Amino acid sequence: MTKPANWLRRIGVTLAALVVAGGVGWMLIGPDWRAVATHPPEGRDVLFWSVPQRDAAFRMMDRLPLIIESRPIKKGDAVHPLPAGEPLDLGAGVDLDAYMESQNAAALVIVHDGKIRLERYGNDFTDHGHWTSFSVAKSLTSTLVGAAIADGHIKSLNDKVSTYIPDLKGSPYDDVTIAQLLTMTSGVAWNEDYEDPNSNVAQFDRHEPEPGVNGTVSYMRSLGRAHPPGEVWNYSTGETNLIGVLVSSATGKPVADYLSEKIWAPYGMEQNASWLLGADGHEISGCCIQAATRDFARFGQFILDGAATPAGPVVPADWLEQATVKQADYGVAGEGYGFQWWTKDAGAFEADGIFGQGIFIDPSRRLVIASNANWKTALGLKDGEFEERKAFYKAVQAAVDAE
Repeated sequence: MTKPANWLRRIGVTLAALVVAGGVGWMLIGPDWRAVATHPPEGRDVLFWSVPQRDAAFRMMDRLPLIIESRPIKKGDAVHPLPAGEPLDLGAGVDLDAYMESQNAAALVIVHDGKIRLERYGNDFTDHGHWTSFSVAKSLTSTLVGAAIADGHIKSLNDKVSTYIPDLKGSPYDDVTIAQLLTMTSGVAWNEDYEDPNSNVAQFDRHEPEPGVNGTVSYMRSLGRAHPPGEVWNYSTGETNLIGVLVSSATGKPVADYLSEKIWAPYGMEQNASWLLGADGHEISGCCIQAATRDFARFGQFILDGAATPAGPVVPADWLEQATVKQADYGVAGEGYGFQWWTKDAGAFEADGIFGQGIFIDPSRRLVIASNANWKTALGLKDGEFEERKAFYKAVQAAVDAE
């Protein structure tokens, strides 16, 4: 681990640069920087940081440029309103304070009929802060594929990925379609074990790319085939990173810029956001958007609004009908996987990220639940945070139904 003295010196250099640039005020960065200085994260290995290190860093990943760089996602001039609604009565069976504590929650924003019905913060986080999305970003990345199709940059979901990323020709991805990439049914071997330091998800960012080849593409084309394309679902952050390269290659723009152009600015997000970059300088498209929790909730509302901004729909007319329903079965009754969305047969769907990040969307109830947290483990299975959150979603649905 970096020695605290060395870390503090590096922090001081970064602080000086920020202050000179005038980008962040002392009142904002002071407490956050002190927390990181007390619990300095070790390199880029987020999966293996301690809970205190994650508590300190998750709120400011894009302000640790000596560890990881980022690209801005710029907001527009107008802000999509999220007016306050009547406080949501969750009933006597829900102890909200206990829930926030057991989740190690940073933020919880519940939007119903376009109004904020409940908003709570914890872990010294506030509505002005930015928290990391982890794999919630996957659902935003997939939506950009829909935007690229609507804009004519991508012709069809049945196109081969290698048509847009020629460096994949001759690799196991040569015969994989865009639809198969979106549904994680490529059949290409990938290990997403968050507790195994030798897994693909832990190792891909360390890959030394071949000269002249994008780092993600270089790593992904080196993998082997486990199943024929289209037959078996296998969760792979690497494939969403590849989707980001697909969008960039097709549009000729960084995905952060395209997200700003198509959604973030025109829909009216309240704050600028950022997208963390891999070692190759490309957005880690399967992960790591830093944004305000209200703006994650706004993205959920954008989807409820038909993936449309005031200027009109961003995606093709049938996109959401395909993206947010089960396209692949992963063996859990009543659930499935769409285009980078986790789906429920009853009609709800969600974007889900490790350590407790989520955007839960229930169209029938006009309901969005955005949450950020720092669970003890990535999947929240050992200590029950994942199941507790599922139960909380159901309690919110019941509270809406009871009105």
